[in-house]
Amino acid sequence: MNPSPSTPAPLPGAPFLHYQDGQLMLEQLPLAELARQHGTPLFVYSKAAILAALAAYQRGLAGRQALVCYAMKANSSLAILKLLAEAGCGFDIVSAGELERALAVGAEPGKIVFSGVGKTRAEMRCALEVGVGCFNIESQAELDVLSEVATAGGHVAPISIRVNPNVDARTHPYISTGLKGNKFGIAHEQALAAYRHAATLPGLRVTGIDCHIGSQITESTPYLEAMDRVLDLVTAIEAAGIPIQHIDFGGGLGIDYNGDTPPAADLLWQQLLAKMDARGFGKRRILIEPGRSLVGNAGICLTEVLFLKPGEQKNFCIVDAAMNDLPRPALYEAFHRIVPLAEAAADAVTTTYDVVGPVCESGDWLGRDRALAVRQGELLAVLSAGAYCMSMASNYNTRPRAAELLVDGTSARVIRQRETLPDLWRAESV
Repeated sequence: MNPSPSTPAPLPGAPFLHYQDGQLMLEQLPLAELARQHGTPLFVYSKAAILAALAAYQRGLAGRQALVCYAMKANSSLAILKLLAEAGCGFDIVSAGELERALAVGAEPGKIVFSGVGKTRAEMRCALEVGVGCFNIESQAELDVLSEVATAGGHVAPISIRVNPNVDARTHPYISTGLKGNKFGIAHEQALAAYRHAATLPGLRVTGIDCHIGSQITESTPYLEAMDRVLDLVTAIEAAGIPIQHIDFGGGLGIDYNGDTPPAADLLWQQLLAKMDARGFGKRRILIEPGRSLVGNAGICLTEVLFLKPGEQKNFCIVDAAMNDLPRPALYEAFHRIVPLAEAAADAVTTTYDVVGPVCESGDWLGRDRALAVRQGELLAVLSAGAYCMSMASNYNTRPRAAELLVDGTSARVIRQRETLPDLWRAESV
């Protein structure tokens, strides 16, 4: 056992997430009260935090021809999509399901880009019929199939080609997408030939170039390296007589999970735009596809301590949230800070626990070796849970998915009802 640290690190999500009179607050609401009203596990998001994160991008891109396309795979809850659409965002989608979600909240089809390495013919047809703004193409075979589908339907598909620049994003290998060994995009060395081929296909209209090198990037250097390689390609492609109307630099900017210090979005874009200006591309239309950096630190997951289980080698804090609710730790050993909803006294004695869930897998853990002063029945918050948690949640072990709330100042509304057990087998038959 150890004494609690006297000066804990600032909370990811501050100033919207903070302690007030010993209680953890999101905006102006005590989270313990929300847990009592709605039960746990419970996802809670801050509207102000989402809009503040978006505002940083908008400041950085002010005065430019630019469109922020939210990468909705990070969190596709309809209320969050609606919030971002009303704030001027387009959307980056990777499936027909995501397309329908975007359309359901009133997104403009022309502000949607369709990414992904394995689009089906049915998905292509659907996107063509509604008039999506651009297809981000990831293989030469996809060029041929999309042209065939578009021609058969009497359409011409606007396309950009996703180029793999072989730049190390310096992130977890599962979320690195810009190296030669990754499945994404067309190799930098093959890109010019792919553009020449695309220009000959009757169902396609080349409009741009796309690049995305990974996720949870915490340095500016990989972006600057990738930009140089993309701008070199634009010069070569246009020299071949193929005009490029927009440049899509993807997303991937990281957030603070555990003292991470990614560049602020506005400062990052000042650097990137300065490079574009210096190379003569300052007036080119820009698309970007942030996801995690808009919603990640805006969300938390509330969970109740079910049992404290001491052991010879490990002490376990067993909570009611699990790997089906927060898959990131089990999937790639991701770190999330875990804090009590009632702030511990400065002299409280802590115990080191592995925080684990009820799912019958040894991989069902939310945090390892965490110093906590906690008792059975108390509430904890898993921080930085706004991205890739609810959107990746499952019903493993026949566990209903959690409810979601959106906080706006002193009010909170349910944006997803908690699933019931009959919901889980409604589509099944005996």
